[in-house]
Amino acid sequence: MLAICWVTIVADGYDLITFGSVLPDLLAYRPWGLTPAQAGQLGGLALLGTLVGGVAVGTLTDVLGRRRIMLGCLVWFSVAMPLTGLAPNPEIFGLLRFVTGLGLGGVVPTAIALTIEYSPTARRQLRNAVMFSGYSVGGVLAAVLAIVVLPVGGFRAMFFIGAAPLVLVVPVAYRLLPESVAFLAARGRMAEARRYAARYGLEPPEPPSGATAGAWRLDSVRVLFSGRYLRATVLFWLISVIGLLLVYGLNTWLPELMRRSGYSMGSSLAFLLVFNAGAVVGVIGAGALADRVGERTVICGSFLVAAVSVLVFALRPATAPLLVAAAAAGFGANTQTLVNAFVGGYYPASARATALGWEFAVGRIGAILGPVYGGVIVTAVATGALAPSWNHYAFALPALLAAGLVLLVPREVR
Repeated sequence: MLAICWVTIVADGYDLITFGSVLPDLLAYRPWGLTPAQAGQLGGLALLGTLVGGVAVGTLTDVLGRRRIMLGCLVWFSVAMPLTGLAPNPEIFGLLRFVTGLGLGGVVPTAIALTIEYSPTARRQLRNAVMFSGYSVGGVLAAVLAIVVLPVGGFRAMFFIGAAPLVLVVPVAYRLLPESVAFLAARGRMAEARRYAARYGLEPPEPPSGATAGAWRLDSVRVLFSGRYLRATVLFWLISVIGLLLVYGLNTWLPELMRRSGYSMGSSLAFLLVFNAGAVVGVIGAGALADRVGERTVICGSFLVAAVSVLVFALRPATAPLLVAAAAAGFGANTQTLVNAFVGGYYPASARATALGWEFAVGRIGAILGPVYGGVIVTAVATGALAPSWNHYAFALPALLAAGLVLLVPREVR
């Protein structure tokens, strides 16, 4: 189950981070004549799709089941991705990026909810970090393939590769992916629920009470806005907006920022590779640490690492320290992975996928703003309206704000 979710998130990360790796090629594509601001808007359309998909699919997951939603979303974005590579103009390209985002937005909260449910509490952050490291592995894959593929096939070939999960992942997931024990128990399917619980060493589920099995219920939505969870819900949403702004803003614009700082195209993609490699190693290590010393402390510290490492870019150090800073920035900018596990464990199991779906959906506002925000900053710096150092200050300040908001989240209620 963990491996299937991990590979799914690898595909999700590749699909979203590919845009950042092909961005310089898109800007150089003369038939479209895109400006940085227009390219940022195109990058935001996929993330707008993930916002819609996160709200709709995240809520439906607690009604229709996590296995069914996961499989449907996998097929959806694996078909939409190669279609994007066939787009004849920027308008169709943007529309297909939005359509792809609908599937991408649904698969993430589902994978996190399943991972947390099938993990012991003492290993919740570590296992979620291992699973969600697939996102950054997808980013590394996008950067490596871009170095090889872009000179030969251009940006379109990178999107064609996105069809791979349809052949490599969907058949395996269809055969082996388990359903949520909490979902089965809530729907009165106790024999299946007990079988999965026994197989995976979970606590035996309790029989359902109240509404008829399979009925459409909004209890999971009500939990988010109940008195005991309302403050935490709002804070988690704000933190996620900032967290995803950092993830998508930096993943989209880092190659272009480094190119504008005088590095070659190959070197710029290498920074993107190191950025995502740092995220893989750093987030897994931080997840293990969070299980030992507490999620709140580690998450706050991770956002501070993001702020400091991005500021190091403004100093333009030698290559070796710059690569270290890029790895640290990748870890800090992907603090959202730790936030997701925090959210998933904060709410009761019956509302977990809904809480994650809504948190991701609202956070997608930051994801949408990230590429656009980066485009506006790059344009302002290019025209002389801002000093070059603002390319970096613009991402360090939100990270500092997120670190402060984490400290305001109330202690978990049980």
